[in-house]
Amino acid sequence: MGNCCSDVAGGKMAVGGTASDHYNSAGPNDAVDNFFRSRGYNGLFSQIELSFSASGLRDRDIISKSDPMLVLYEKGRNGALKELGRTEVILNSLNPTWITKHTLTYHFETVQNLVFRVYDVDTQFHNSVKMLKLEEQEHLGEATCALSEIITKFDRSMALDLHAEDFSRSTQSRNCGKLLVHAEESVSSKTTVEMTLRSSDLEYRDLFSRSDPFLLISKVVEGGSHIPICKTEVVKNDLNPIWKPVFMNIQQIGSKENPLILECYNFNSNGKHDLMGKMQKSLTELEKLFSSGQGGNFSLSTAASHNPQNKMLKGRLYVDKYAESVQYSFLDYLAGGFELNFMVAVDFTASNGNPRLPDSLHYIDPSGRPNAYQRAISEVGEVLQCYDSDKRFPTWGFGARPIDGPVSHCFNLNGSSHYCEVEGIQGIMKAYTSALLNVSLAGPTLFGPVISNAALIASQSVANGGRKYFVLLIITDGVVTDLQETKDALVKASDLPLSILIVGVGGADFKEMEILDADKGERLESSSGRVASRDIVQFVPFRDVQSGEISVVQELLAELPTQFLTYVRSRSIQPNV
Repeated sequence: MGNCCSDVAGGKMAVGGTASDHYNSAGPNDAVDNFFRSRGYNGLFSQIELSFSASGLRDRDIISKSDPMLVLYEKGRNGALKELGRTEVILNSLNPTWITKHTLTYHFETVQNLVFRVYDVDTQFHNSVKMLKLEEQEHLGEATCALSEIITKFDRSMALDLHAEDFSRSTQSRNCGKLLVHAEESVSSKTTVEMTLRSSDLEYRDLFSRSDPFLLISKVVEGGSHIPICKTEVVKNDLNPIWKPVFMNIQQIGSKENPLILECYNFNSNGKHDLMGKMQKSLTELEKLFSSGQGGNFSLSTAASHNPQNKMLKGRLYVDKYAESVQYSFLDYLAGGFELNFMVAVDFTASNGNPRLPDSLHYIDPSGRPNAYQRAISEVGEVLQCYDSDKRFPTWGFGARPIDGPVSHCFNLNGSSHYCEVEGIQGIMKAYTSALLNVSLAGPTLFGPVISNAALIASQSVANGGRKYFVLLIITDGVVTDLQETKDALVKASDLPLSILIVGVGGADFKEMEILDADKGERLESSSGRVASRDIVQFVPFRDVQSGEISVVQELLAELPTQFLTYVRSRSIQPNV
């Protein structure tokens, strides 16, 4: 989730997590992230409240004006509509402002297409809108847009033309009025709690030394199960540890009154950590501990099988600091003028196979079924294009020999020798299929030149005062050959507004590729000994997913808001709000 972490390196082994700095080098906590994902929580978690008004509606009543009601739907990838909510009915009005608002969760990694339908409701149904049959009401007009289109507007408001239900290109002149949709992000999505915790008089758990304690903080959900949301680092050989600050987003917890479970463990390298004590406190209660300066006692369940009881322990937990702050969110930066710019690099090495044969990864199926390269471009591009105003995407190929030329490890996919941009996702697809006819697949697999080109564009944007963040998608079928050169390019690029998504296609063994993804190990280090300032790489092997599952590409995209915030916050960049 990226919203809760402790800022030291020592705890990277604790409960499977990775070390991270708060914002300056925040990285995912593997254990917590996996726990969330296994329960359906993915990516950015922001609550958006939508409010609605309309003007110039059609008058369908004979004696009085229409009595409008709005119905909100979400449109699935298969075109099916899912009703999300209904407003109240406004009597006798062609310019209604509805009081009822609708709250939904914003998911950066998917395109959330919304459909709005306005009905004139018959008088007898005014007091039972949830029960009325929409097919019995008069349709006044409908509109559609993506949620991302609304939240990227400076004032988070969008005016949409309403059209008739039988709307087509031949009836565009038919005016059914306008709908104004306004979005507000929940303040709790932006409120962060910072706490410094310490313990005293913890009990010995190690035979030959003092214990190595760390804290795991979980929230209690319906049914009594626990979802971990935060952990501290491990403090070595100390029964009176002072942990470095932890940060929690109130939206993750639900509210300040929701119960939290605080468990103190003795770290063991085999992963079987010993529970040293636990307690249940809400944020409100932890704030009171801070104000009073008093500590709370840990407890442990006794081993008695017939009458288990909680045994109060001598060890105590203190809150040395408690502070709440409202920080600019990812959506604040989008509404404040920041854009995400999409870039693509495609692997044309010979290991992909002859594009003319069906077993090639580059085979273009006459039936129109996309290959893995096309699918990855489409899945990432359809999301990121919503945040790019001009939709002109730099697009390269690597590992191929253009006609009558040497092997190139970074060539413009559109065939131009002067510019690398194409128009829209369809422009990428067209350039890709055209390149397959005009280059000879070769090798080896080198990432360095492509990453350097993307970094150059990002650095030029920074020099020109641009408010852009760049996302480079590299699609490859093999393990990178220039590993150290790639590391050097990535370390250099880590200071720039750039993230790199690497998608592995085909059946190759990509274990070595995970070295580039700092989530799986230590920070990247260049040949000169310089360490990357932050993690900018996410790698995943592409695979087919079952119906209803989130694609692996969407899982990659879910990490982008955190990488973006890491960059802007570490440089104290503020949105134009």
